[in-house]
Amino acid sequence: MATSTKSLSALLAQTTIDDHEETLQAANAAIKKLKTDTQAHHVRAVALLHLDRFEDALKVFEDQKELQEKARFEYAYALYKTGNAARAVDVAAAGGSDAGRGMSHVLAQAAYRSENFAQASRVYRELASQGAEEEEYDIRINSGAVDAQLEWSGQGELAQKKKPAREDLDVFETAYNAACASIARGEFAQGDICLKRAIDRCNEVEDMSDAEKEAEILPMKVQQVYILTQMGKVDEAEQLATSIPFTDIKELSTRHIAQVNSIAATKDHSNPYLSHRLFHSSPKPLKTDQHFSFQTNLLRQDEYVISLLSQKAAGVASSTEKVISASPAPSVSPAVNMAAVLNAAAHSRSATTEKAALKQIIPLLEKRPNDVGLILTITHLYVLTGNHAAATHLLESFFARLSQSGTASDLDVRFAPGLVATLVSLYAQQGRPGAARSELAKAAEYWRKPHKSKTEAPSKSLLVAAGTALLDTHNQENVTTAGEIFKGLYDQDNNDRAAIAGLVAAYAVSDPSNIPADLKEYLPEASRLVSDIDAAALETAGVPALAQPAAIERKKRAAPKAVPSKTKRIRKARMPKEFDPNKKMDAERWLPMRDRSYYRPKGRKGKKKAEGFTQGGVVDEKPGQQQGGGAKAGKKKGKGRK
Repeated sequence: MATSTKSLSALLAQTTIDDHEETLQAANAAIKKLKTDTQAHHVRAVALLHLDRFEDALKVFEDQKELQEKARFEYAYALYKTGNAARAVDVAAAGGSDAGRGMSHVLAQAAYRSENFAQASRVYRELASQGAEEEEYDIRINSGAVDAQLEWSGQGELAQKKKPAREDLDVFETAYNAACASIARGEFAQGDICLKRAIDRCNEVEDMSDAEKEAEILPMKVQQVYILTQMGKVDEAEQLATSIPFTDIKELSTRHIAQVNSIAATKDHSNPYLSHRLFHSSPKPLKTDQHFSFQTNLLRQDEYVISLLSQKAAGVASSTEKVISASPAPSVSPAVNMAAVLNAAAHSRSATTEKAALKQIIPLLEKRPNDVGLILTITHLYVLTGNHAAATHLLESFFARLSQSGTASDLDVRFAPGLVATLVSLYAQQGRPGAARSELAKAAEYWRKPHKSKTEAPSKSLLVAAGTALLDTHNQENVTTAGEIFKGLYDQDNNDRAAIAGLVAAYAVSDPSNIPADLKEYLPEASRLVSDIDAAALETAGVPALAQPAAIERKKRAAPKAVPSKTKRIRKARMPKEFDPNKKMDAERWLPMRDRSYYRPKGRKGKKKAEGFTQGGVVDEKPGQQQGGGAKAGKKKGKGRK
């Protein structure tokens, strides 16, 4: 072993750093002499990695188990490049903080590829804080990509940037990442601007060939087709889609998305059977070029919809049933709930109205009572039919079952921000603000407590809504709870304006001493708030002044003079004959004479009759008479009658 190691070291000293083929040959020769030569296996694995033969390199580590610990960095990199990102995260994370910057970069990229975007964001923040100037550019690009994925995955509150900065638009990579983040937030106009800037910046790069520029710009154009479609500019989207050469897109995952976007943007694909064929015409991506989960869910949804339009309802029902049954219920997984919605659509394919669809879908609840997607579908149909009470009762019953279960997974679903928001919206529709506040308070209390949850962090929008609702109650206990909620949000991000406003509003009422000292700059001075108010003018206008303790008497304010109303002019055609315009008309001329205020009856009979018109007056009843309707009691019966 000593001889082989010495000869291998001498060979490596004579070769250049780019001569990886010779290094591989030398390592193979050393291994052929001594198969247990660990150093030779290590050199062979590194050479294979440099030659982009990642599968062969991974096989070296799988055959030589002791090398996995000795060369942890190379092993993690081989796993990452072969599409085993989750395993690469475990290997890289086990190295600890002493593993070096190289291992941190592998960990961040593997976490990004395995869709653990929160972990990737933390690692890149740590790398940026260590201040390596030669890596600043790459870290900024990768951090922008992570922020975009955080937005897509519903964890936008963890993103480092919410708005693209000026320097982000100076380089095409960061401009493209800023465009993707804007699209994920639904800011399509901003995304369109960033995309156009990214294309312009890419064309301006001098050290890239035309082919390299085209390879970078094609994915941007695919993204631009999506933006134009979402903005309703279908004609522009169709024109752009037809100009994209799909076969020139190297990444098969991007090529498939381009094909799907072209179907959505082309008006000629009204034939669902043709769309179905085009949808499945793209080759499947490789293991190392897979879509992210949110892309996979949307593409699978498109596939199911096209199948339904192609009269393949039975196939959709069968496929979605497999997806639903493979996951434990209840679940907040977008893939499972999307499958449940389309499964309901497949079962109600023949229904022409919402009520007819309900009749066919409600029986599915007996089989799947905890199917979140099915419950939301029925809730939506109830809302469309105007039956908000039934929709509310359905969600309340579902929440009650999950609360009684008490398991961590069930409670995570019970207080899922989307479901809570749905019930709160139903309460608002029915005018039940108290129930809405109670629901928000319970959800906020649950997510503020430490517990083992699949969610990386509680929803910021949910906590802000709960804190605001508690502030509106003006109850001391609720205001204190609201202060704790906003304090937690402020501790996470001390630049969050919603957290700052809520924190000040809550503690200004409950305990002003708890307001952080650095927030005073956000509080405007009282003199500035009242600078445009004229107190003298307000007092003159009739604003009541406060009574002074020493004051004994106060002069009465003179009532403002009534402004006489203008006399309405009457057209001559409407004037009666012998009409005198100088004579004031009787305001009670439309009432019967006896109902007018100035009516005075004449004579004894008239006065007697007027007394009967008076309500509450004394009535002189004669003997043998009875008030009210019916036959008179004093009337005698005729002869011969009994």
